[in-house]
Amino acid sequence: MSDDMEIKDLLKEILKWAKFEGMQKIKQVLENTLDSDPKKLVYESSNGLSSPEVAKIAGVDDSTVRDYWKDWAILGIAEIHPNFKKRYRRIFSLKEVGIEVPKPKGASELKEIKNQETSEGEENE
Repeated sequence: MSDDMEIKDLLKEILKWAKFEGMQKIKQVLENTLDSDPKKLVYESSNGLSSPEVAKIAGVDDSTVRDYWKDWAILGIAEIHPNFKKRYRRIFSLKEVGIEVPKPKGASELKEIKNQETSEGEENE
């Protein structure tokens, strides 16, 4: 049994360092890719919202959002949302890797969108 415990402890230690190294690389890729506030806002808001909704938050055109999504999916930092065929979601939260998220351009739109999501969820229950 002590051999099993030693192996588990060693694997936990390896995992801890692998996560640390991976997060450093992820942060670097995100910082290099998301080189403007609108890109950061689009990325952070990409979690199932439609491209027009994300565009309002970031203050960009919805075709720009769709272009970013395609590029980021190729790069591996975003993926197609499993519940929506034409929407994408971010793989990492900017906050979790230590990148500051700028204030949304359309803060009132963001609040309105969140309120709509809440009321839609209640209607579907």
